[in-house]
Amino acid sequence: MLYYVAAVLLIFIGVAHSYLGERYILIRLFRRGNLPKLFGGEAFTQNTLRFAWHLTTIAWWGFAAILIYLAEQALHLQTLAMIIAVTFLLHAVISLVGGRGKHFSWLIFSAIAACLLLASNR
Repeated sequence: MLYYVAAVLLIFIGVAHSYLGERYILIRLFRRGNLPKLFGGEAFTQNTLRFAWHLTTIAWWGFAAILIYLAEQALHLQTLAMIIAVTFLLHAVISLVGGRGKHFSWLIFSAIAACLLLASNR
C-alpha cells in the first residue's frame, strides 16, 4: 500500500512541479530578457530551460511506475529495465523536440534507452 501512496505522491508532485514551475518561475524568468543568447538567441536558452525543467517531472513519473511495479511484488528485472528505458526514451523525445535537435542530450538519452531495451531482451 505504501508503494502506491508514494507513487501517487510522485505523480502529484510532478504535475505540481511542471504546472507551477511553468506558471510562476519559467514565464517570469523569460520575461526578464537577460538570458544568455546560446546558438544565436534566447529561444534556444528558453527551450533548454523549459524542457530540462519538465524532464524532472518525467523522471519522477518513471520512479512512480517503478514503485507501482514494486507494489505488485512481481519483481522482474526485464520489466524494471523496460520502465527505465521508456522513461529515458521520453527524455530523448522531449529533448529532441524541445531543443529542436540542437541540444544533444537527446542522443545520450536515446543511447541509454537503446542499451536498456537491448539488455532487457536478452
